[in-house]
Order: sequence, then C-alpha cells, then structure tokens
Amino acid sequence: MHYALCHLSVVSLRKSPSNRSEQVSQLLFGEVVEVIEKKGKQWAKVRCTWDHVIGWVAMNQITPITDKEFQTFSEDYSYCLDLFQPVYFDDNMVPVTLGARLPGFDGLKFEFNGKTCRYTGLAVEKENLGPVHLLKIAHKLMYAPHQWGGRSPLGIDSSGFVQLVYQMAGISLPRDANQQVFIGEVIDFAEQAKPGDLAFFENSKGTISHVGILLEDGKLIHCWEKVRIDPFDHFGVYNHNLQRYTHKMRVIKRLIPQTEILPLDKKETGATSNVTPVSPDQLAMFD
Repeated sequence: MHYALCHLSVVSLRKSPSNRSEQVSQLLFGEVVEVIEKKGKQWAKVRCTWDHVIGWVAMNQITPITDKEFQTFSEDYSYCLDLFQPVYFDDNMVPVTLGARLPGFDGLKFEFNGKTCRYTGLAVEKENLGPVHLLKIAHKLMYAPHQWGGRSPLGIDSSGFVQLVYQMAGISLPRDANQQVFIGEVIDFAEQAKPGDLAFFENSKGTISHVGILLEDGKLIHCWEKVRIDPFDHFGVYNHNLQRYTHKMRVIKRLIPQTEILPLDKKETGATSNVTPVSPDQLAMFD
C-alpha cells in the first residue's frame, strides 16, 4: 500500500489526469491519501481517507509517506482554526487554511518529511472539537467564494462547505449533497427544524443539488455565489435581492441531537445541560 500527504495549501483533485479536467474535490494541507495508481511521473490516482473520494492529483503536490506515518498522521493531528495562517519551514513557508491538518502538532511545531514545521496561529486537537462548535465553525467561512469542487475559504461549494464544517465538528460526511442526503433522521416539517439540521434542495430534474445548515429564526447558512445567510421556509431559500426563491426544498435531515448544538448567543460554560462543558476560552477561539 502506498500513501501520501498534501504538503501545499490547497490542491485540486481532478476527474481525470489532466489540468483541464473537472475538479471533483480538493486536498488541504496535512490531509493524507491512499495512492492507488500512477500515470507516468506526473499524475497519481488517490483515495481520500476521510470521504473515500477518488481522483487524480499532480504528483509534485503530494509527498510520499510510510505506512507508519500514514497511521500516525491519520490519528494524531490538530485543525487550523484561522482562515489563513503560515506554517514555517526552515527555508520557506506555506499558508494553510481553516480545516488544514497539523500532524503531530504539539502546540508550537510538528515534524514532517524530516523537517521541523512551526505554526503560531490558532489550532485545536481534533478530539477537542465537537458538535457544540458546529455553528461557530460555519460562520468563520462567511463570504468564502463559490468554487465547484472547493473545500477551503479560497473557494468552496455547498456540499464541501457542509462536509468541512461537520468534519471539523467530528462528524464524517460524504463529499456530495446527493450522498449526504441519505444520512440522518428525516424532519417532517420546516417548523420542526433546529439549528445544525441540514436542508437539502432539488433542481428542475428532481435531483439533490444543494445543501445548507439551518440556523435559528428561519435562516440558512449555505454556499451559493458565496457562503451566505438567507431566509428559509418549507418552500426553500428566499433571496431578498432577487425577490424570489432560488432553491426548492426537498428534505431536512438531523444528524446531531439538539442537546449537543450550542446556539451562537450562548457563551456560558455548559450552557445546555446535556452538552459537554465548554470553556469560554474554547468558544472565544471562534470569535
């Protein structure tokens, strides 16, 4: 088995081995993949370990790692909490984005490819993030531009937005909305929806083509043109600027018990009785 790690900020994962090919997803710094095929010296076909998406990546944008490193980097890492922050090597630096992984990070540095990497931005061990942080993570991506196949603040699509937010909150989701819709409990009426629920929308052909995260007060945070907040009801998403509905609602799914979601306006430790106590310092990292 062969494995590799993404050593650059954001790397395209393509449908076929060509720079002209459609971008199906992206790799972020520190994410590890399984290499399943190579084409010449330029392209590698990889399987993403977090969602099993398969695509082609330029070989000079990933670094081979050993089986032992693969196990270590897959289990021991922290998430970057800044929108953008540099990782410093001895002779250069790489800007990393929200959701990037810092393998084996000890609070100041980590070791990779025989080099010591320093990181001085906000970071948190993956074990210390959970559903309680979901809405704050989502809001950090506000105004990120839409990009087909994107997964970062530099460009993201609706399902990539939902996947990244839920992933950082400790919940794995498939890459595309038409796969994500099969997970969770159906909520029969929009009036019963709660913050953190996922709303799925269909196109003119009846295919699930869009997804967003519900907020309080009949609002939805989603990526359409950019990550934005729009009014939501049982018809779908309403755009005030266009004075019309832009997305037709299909179904609402609940993946997280509501006792685990912390409303945005709650700052107190243990604000909800069944939520694992969260310190003000932990929440302040997202403000």
